[in-house]
Amino acid sequence: MDDIYSVLPADQITENEPMSAHCSFRTGGAADLFIRVNSADELKAAQKCLKDEGKPMFLLGRGTNILVGDGGFRGAVVTMTADHAGSISAAGDDRQGWIDELCAIKADGNRIFAGAGATLAAIAASARDAALTGLEFASGIPGSVGGGLVMNAGAYGGEMKQVVVSAKLLMSDGSTKTLSGDEMKFGYRMSVLKDNGAAALSAVFELEPDDPETITDRMRTLAAKRREKQPLEYPSAGSTFRRPEGHFAGKLIEEAGLRGFAIGSAGVSDKHCGFVINRGSATSAEIRAVIEAVQKRVYENSGIRLEREVIFLGEF
Repeated sequence: MDDIYSVLPADQITENEPMSAHCSFRTGGAADLFIRVNSADELKAAQKCLKDEGKPMFLLGRGTNILVGDGGFRGAVVTMTADHAGSISAAGDDRQGWIDELCAIKADGNRIFAGAGATLAAIAASARDAALTGLEFASGIPGSVGGGLVMNAGAYGGEMKQVVVSAKLLMSDGSTKTLSGDEMKFGYRMSVLKDNGAAALSAVFELEPDDPETITDRMRTLAAKRREKQPLEYPSAGSTFRRPEGHFAGKLIEEAGLRGFAIGSAGVSDKHCGFVINRGSATSAEIRAVIEAVQKRVYENSGIRLEREVIFLGEF
C-alpha cells in the first residue's frame, strides 16, 4: 500500500473511504483505498503500481451504475472525475495539454473534445453553449463521459454511438490507443470497453450546428419527461435492468405484481417499475435482494430473464 504514495500526492489518496459517498444508491461500505487521478500519466502510474502490488483496482466514474457491498471493497477505487462541471473554450493546435486534464471540455468547429472524467450533463451544456446539437439526450444522464463510453449511454432515442467519432484509451499494458467510433463496437449498453480491460481517457463528439435556444427547449422537454416518469427524488442507479428484446423491463416487473415491492428500505419504485430505489435507509444487501427477487419473480411469471445493468462490487 505504501508504494502508491510514492507515485501520487498523498492528498489524492484516502484510506477506508465510505463508498456510500460516491455511489448514487448512497449505500456501500469502505474501499481500502480511494484514489483521485488528474491526468493520464497519474492514471497510468496508479494502474501500474496497483498491478505490481497485486491489489484489485476498480475505475469509478460518477458511481451511477454501481452497487457496492456493505462489506466494502478490498482494493483500490480509482476515479478521474471532479466536483466541477468542466469548462469550454476554443481548442488550440496542440490539445495534449488539455487532454491530460481528464475533466476538460473544449469545442472546435462542430466537435466537442471531452476528458473521460467530465460529466455527460456538462458536455451537453457545453455543446448547447457552442450552438451544437446532438447531445441533448445526455443532459439528464448523471454519469461521466468514461462511463458513458463503457455503457454506450443513451436516453430518449439518443446514444453515444450516434455522436462519438473517436475515443482515446489507456490499455491494460500501459499503452494508449485511439479507436474510431466503429472500433468502439457500441451496442445496447455495451462497448469494447466492457471486455478489453482498458480505461477511457477522452472522446471526440461530432455534432451539428443549431440554435442554442432550440437546443435548450429540447433539453427542458426531456428534463420534464424525466421528472414526470422517473423517481428522481430517491437514490437509485437509474434503470436497473437491461431492456429485454421485444419487451420493456418495467412492464414485465409490473405484470409480475411487483410495483412497490420492498425488502427493508429498498424497493421497486411505484412511479417506474424499472427502477429499484433506496427509500432512505436501505443497505446494499437489501437492494441486491430486491434486484434478485425481481429477476426470479419475472422469470417465473413470463419466462424472461432480466439482466441487470447495475454492477455489483465488493463484499455483500
